Order: sequence, then structure tokens, then C-alpha cells
Amino acid sequence: ARPGPFRSGEFALAEMQRKYNATLKLLCRLAEGSVLTSPGGLLPHSDIIGQLPGQMLHTSGRTRLLLRRPSLEEYVLLMPRGPTIAYPKDISAMLMMMDIHPGDTVLETGSGSGAMSLFLSRAVGPKGHVISYEIRDDHHNLAKKNYRHWRAAWEIGHLEEWPDNVDFILKDVSTAAADMKSVTLDAIVLDMLNPQSALPVLHPSLKQGGVCAVYLANITQVTDLLDRIRTCKLPFLCERIIEVTHRNWLVLPVPYIARPSYWQDAHSAFLTKLRKFRPLLS
Repeated sequence: ARPGPFRSGEFALAEMQRKYNATLKLLCRLAEGSVLTSPGGLLPHSDIIGQLPGQMLHTSGRTRLLLRRPSLEEYVLLMPRGPTIAYPKDISAMLMMMDIHPGDTVLETGSGSGAMSLFLSRAVGPKGHVISYEIRDDHHNLAKKNYRHWRAAWEIGHLEEWPDNVDFILKDVSTAAADMKSVTLDAIVLDMLNPQSALPVLHPSLKQGGVCAVYLANITQVTDLLDRIRTCKLPFLCERIIEVTHRNWLVLPVPYIARPSYWQDAHSAFLTKLRKFRPLLS
């Protein structure tokens, strides 16, 4: 549900139509006295606060903006970034790989800007737990900030609490063996340059049959990972390696013309699905 009008402190998304059927999306956090700046002119936040989402408002330049609440996908694409985020198209595929349920405990390495952390937080729900390791102080702080801002804005706009279920830890996960002794993990997400360095530390805590989803930029990193699993005899089977592509289409009205869009989502990552198994006794 999306209860009530816009309130000060929550996020608003403004959409403006551009040439060639393109849409410009602008994200702002509403505050009395602030102004939304767009290529089509200015719009005071005070003109948005109190309005119901889904309305068209005019800027000072008479440009029409559609105002609504952002989805989580839109927020992670527009929020402040340090490192490149895991894109929602890849995140949704990894969530399917891991078959995340409410109440699960999931470990993430590479908090980055917090995109994956937010989607995992929603997937495991208030009874679940997300443990997010990050080695860089600036990325760690940005991920926490983006997560905190989304939770606060959600509570204001939806009159309900977003789960406070993510622990952000500033530490090299390859040195976290002691931390893992008391943890049982339902799934693992690895988004780091050398995921093979984390697997020996993390695999004892992953439940039998559990999935480790690995996000890697190029295929040579995937082969290095698989070779390390083979040479170290780690208990993982590689079930699947994919890349996710979306083909965007443009449909123009009367007479209707349909064609692929000029803008297409390019390659972003290779997603590798590893499943933990129990080795046969020799």
C-alpha cells in the first residue's frame, strides 16, 4: 500500500518526458524550503508535500513532472554511488538462484553502495538477517548511509517500518574465520575481485545444499574461481553461469510503430551459481 500524500522527509521521484520517448527520472528527499531542480525549471518541495503521488505538477518553466514514490529498483539506480552497483536485473537473478526465503540468514561480501544489501533486506524480512562485509571504509560508510536513508524515508512515506536486519561489518572477510564459527548461513553472495579467497573461510558455515551466488565482471575471473575450487577440493558444484540481458522495445502510437530501443542494457556481470554438497566418504 502507498498510504496518503507526500510527507517531508520521504523520497519523491519526478519523471519528465524527453525527446525520442525518453524519460528523465529525478530523485529528491522532500524538505520544506528545498527546491527540485530539473532541465525544465524549478519546483519547490512545498508544492509536492501534501500532494498525492501520481499527479502532474508544473515547474517554473511550465514543464510537466509526474511525481510518485520510487520503487526500490529506482532508488538503487539513483542513490549516491561509490563503486558500480550490482544492477537490479542481476540482483533479481541472484535472488532466484539462492531461493531466498523470509527468515533466512544471508552473508554478502562487498557492501559497495548498498544495492544488494537493500534487496536482501527485503527478501529475508524482519525475521531474517543479512551480514554484509566490506573491506573499504568509504564503501562501508556509503552503504550504511544509503540503507539508513531508505529505511527512514520508507517509514515516513508508508507509515510502517522497513526491517532493521542488516549488519554492516568493516573487515576483510577472508580474515573472518572466527566470526563464522557461530553462524549458519542459508546463502552467500560474493561481489569481490577474488571470491576464491573467501570460499575456504565461508563454506563451513553454509548449510548443506546451500547456494553461493558469485558476481564477477569478466569470464577469466570465473575460470580462476572454478580452478581454485577444483585445486583446493572445495565442496561446491557449479550449476550455472549466466549473464542477464534485457532487450528494450519502443512502441510509438498511431500509426503504431514497434522497434528495439536505441538504448539497450549492456553486459554488466557474469553470475555463477555454486551449490555446496557433502563429499562422499572415501
